Amino acid sequence: MPRLRLFGIRKAFPGVQALSDVSLDVLPGEIHALVGENGAGKSTLMHIVAGVYRADAGTIELDGSPMADIDERAAGDAGIAIVFQDRSLVPGLSIAENIFAARQPTNRFGVINRRILEQRTRQILDELQVQLDPGRLVGDLPPAQQQMVEIAKALSHRLRLLILDEPTAALTITESRQLFQVLRYLVGRGVGIVFVSHRLAEVFELAERVTVLKDGHLGCDRSVVK
Repeated sequence: MPRLRLFGIRKAFPGVQALSDVSLDVLPGEIHALVGENGAGKSTLMHIVAGVYRADAGTIELDGSPMADIDERAAGDAGIAIVFQDRSLVPGLSIAENIFAARQPTNRFGVINRRILEQRTRQILDELQVQLDPGRLVGDLPPAQQQMVEIAKALSHRLRLLILDEPTAALTITESRQLFQVLRYLVGRGVGIVFVSHRLAEVFELAERVTVLKDGHLGCDRSVVK
């Protein structure tokens, strides 16, 4: 059963038909690349999956269950996470505070338990093999490490589907390699991954399948030959 199934997705903005009858599925433990020129509709489609936009028509299923009229909170609760090019983290908060925002462990008086908060954060970072101090401010981190915090935040929920929008755009080759290692680890845990990229070399290295969008229409959906 597909982790994610989209069927007949349509979305229009004033004067623009952004998506027209787009269908797509992503399997558990699969990296599925989504490619196309700027304006092809890639980001719009992924924003619909993440609950940022609502589709005008079509259906969304997660592990076979319909996801009707989802918003960002419902998508997050269902285990869908998206890492945007523009980070959604709060620079003035620590890594731990960002990962567990609005979910910090507290004592019986409602005071945040910093020891448990940092302990849980270290467990997630260790799982991803990321060496960071949970108490460090996110605003002091370079882009590659901020991205890892975003992924750690997603993993702190029951992550089922991870969407990455041009994740290597601001990374060096070494940083990209570290990201790929983390993605392969998540695939091994059964997480479905949508990898949006313009870099075809990365697509052919990482993805099992690739879907091409062109002017809001489905161009093709093919397996990647390794």
